[in-house]
Amino acid sequence: MVHLNEKQDALYLEDTYLTAIDTSVTAAGRDETGGAWVALRRNLFHPQGGGQPADRGRLGEHEVVPVRDPATGLVVLRAGEGAAEGAGAGLDGLAEGDLVHARIDAGLRLLHAALHTAGHLVEAAARAEGWTLAGNNHFPGQARVELTPPGAEAAARLTDAGERERAADRLRAFVVAAVADDLPVTAHHDDEGRRVVRIGDVHAAPCGGTHVRSLADLLEVTISGVKLKKGRVRVSYSAAHRPPR
Repeated sequence: MVHLNEKQDALYLEDTYLTAIDTSVTAAGRDETGGAWVALRRNLFHPQGGGQPADRGRLGEHEVVPVRDPATGLVVLRAGEGAAEGAGAGLDGLAEGDLVHARIDAGLRLLHAALHTAGHLVEAAARAEGWTLAGNNHFPGQARVELTPPGAEAAARLTDAGERERAADRLRAFVVAAVADDLPVTAHHDDEGRRVVRIGDVHAAPCGGTHVRSLADLLEVTISGVKLKKGRVRVSYSAAHRPPR
């Protein structure tokens, strides 16, 4: 079992495809604005972080959004931004020990997992170019990986549009081959307790995101372009999840 702390299990790290559970409230309270929040003992919801957006879903009939509380490390649920006025009242009545039914938006979870996994795959392809990761964004519609080329000479070559397009073609070929090989996507904890996500033997990195089971789950992984800005290479991409098996 993966633990956030002694009060909460992080189920989203164990099974991307688990979308509904019955569990209990492990903590409840109010934030600085007076809004109610609850934390679940067995937490299904991925909070925003690591370049990945937060899950969306419901607690009972109430729309909720997860946020990591910096003081406790708990993932807490608050009324969703799109909820009707007063919708948070349903969270007010919950207390520690209460039994609840939680479910996430399954389609959104799969999209986020596909984009995050595809981001790791794009990074793996970029490593083959000698580029090192500088940042990433796995949000739908704006997914990209930012990298640093190995020195001024390599960066200078990329000022040429033709060279950038040739590099993009090499990245695309790497991604197509890896997806065709249906490389497995696994996670383990290293000796320092960090969760490491691995794609076959082509990529491994510490990560707290959700991921597909294997690369055959990815659909339409598209590298739309390679740009050079302020010495960084920006690789923009998109991806989707195949219909669930």
